[in-house]
Amino acid sequence: MQRWLTLLLLCLFLVPLNAQQQFGKNEKGRYTNPVFAGDYPDPSILRDGDDFYLVHSSFEYYPGLLIWHSTDLINWEPVTNALHTYVGSVWAPDLIKHDGKFYIYFPASNTNYVIWADKIEGPWSEPIELDVDMIDPGHVADEEGNRYLYFNSGSYVPLTKDGLAIAGEVQQSYEGWEIPREWSIECFCMEGPKLEKRGKYYYLTVAEGGTAGPATGHMVISARSKSPLGPWENSPYNPILRTKDKSEKWWSVGHGTLFDDASNNWYLMFHGYENGFYTMGRQTMLTPVEWTADGWFKIPEGLAIDQPLPLPNLPNKLQKQYDLSDAFSGPELDPKWKFFKDADTSRYTFNNDALQLKGKANSVKNCSPMLLIPAHHAYTVDIELEVEGNATGGIVLFYNEQAFSGILTDGTNILANLRGWQFPTEKNVVKKKVFLRLKNMNHSVDMFYSFDGKDWMKIENSFEAGAYHHNVLSGFMSLRIGLCSMGEGSVIFRNFTYSPIN
Repeated sequence: MQRWLTLLLLCLFLVPLNAQQQFGKNEKGRYTNPVFAGDYPDPSILRDGDDFYLVHSSFEYYPGLLIWHSTDLINWEPVTNALHTYVGSVWAPDLIKHDGKFYIYFPASNTNYVIWADKIEGPWSEPIELDVDMIDPGHVADEEGNRYLYFNSGSYVPLTKDGLAIAGEVQQSYEGWEIPREWSIECFCMEGPKLEKRGKYYYLTVAEGGTAGPATGHMVISARSKSPLGPWENSPYNPILRTKDKSEKWWSVGHGTLFDDASNNWYLMFHGYENGFYTMGRQTMLTPVEWTADGWFKIPEGLAIDQPLPLPNLPNKLQKQYDLSDAFSGPELDPKWKFFKDADTSRYTFNNDALQLKGKANSVKNCSPMLLIPAHHAYTVDIELEVEGNATGGIVLFYNEQAFSGILTDGTNILANLRGWQFPTEKNVVKKKVFLRLKNMNHSVDMFYSFDGKDWMKIENSFEAGAYHHNVLSGFMSLRIGLCSMGEGSVIFRNFTYSPIN
């Protein structure tokens, strides 16, 4: 009896873990990268006292600019989506606090925007357009409170005191660090300026080498100046961080933000692609840095980003783990879900632990699927669904309108969709309600259906998803799990279950 009780308790403990987001693992005083597994590119981190807040590029996924909170840099929880109005593909943002207010500066649609809030949890303002067409804004203020935005070109513009408008002309300030010509890079492509003050110096951290392309391209570059406007002196330790060979685990590492904790320990937050898993997008990583006697920062000797690293000496004050499964209990949509180019909240309602999603368009490519970021190389996702009216619904892996595949039902037939080619694969087997499953084993994807959620039948069609990534398709995005509802009618979704496969 004791043995069976122990096994039961063990199972009850393990089941919730199967669905948790894979943050950096805490084991014997050390953690392993990434601290955000999956598509979390261009991290911008803000420390506010003992609290850390983080935001990433959200591209075409809306609502956008999801803000995360942590007290220990390893465990994170979502706070709020700061952007609800569609303004185009949102690239590298900068989250800052100035004079008691919070701001996010970001580029989209060949211009730049700012949103602001009195409290980090919002409400956040509508986007305010700034009349400048560069990318990757990085905010800095001098000791007199004058405010500036740096951009990818190494130039800056002055801001008004409230930070909500441009106050002058573009000025060139920094030319970057010269990359040796024999290195394999995508392009010079200086981008992602982030600025931090320490002692008498302002430190400018940028990325160079191209965000994708060759594994050895992207890198972290540092420069310093006694003025936020330059002139800038390049670090003798450049590049601070770089993939030197494609045999390494992490490729194209770059876009770093330098920051400290309340005890004056310093870190670098950055992103990179995982070798063999470009489909997962750029993942967020963390490393401690140290300061030299003459005031430069560098990666400590003996530390490697693909090896266990010493845990920050910070308390974890979060109350629960972040769960990738969803019972759709409402009343709000969990922030892990995004819509592709659409934030129409009128499309869905919650009722009796179910989400009812109105159909849109007549194809997967145009239906604005509801998307979620997977956090593992191999996993299954199950969904119970019921079709109402003349609708079609299902579960897919979705990169963009040109690259997606999955399994669906029209209420009567099981449908396979292979790169947009959609057809009945099991005819007249469904009576409105069915369970569907995708099983992704390192890019090789099998598809199943069930009538009770226990006995699963594999359809004859499978697909290979390894090429669904930026180096093939462009767009800087990732392969995400999607729930689709299209046609005239709606689809009711219940019990979304995400289970990693070890």
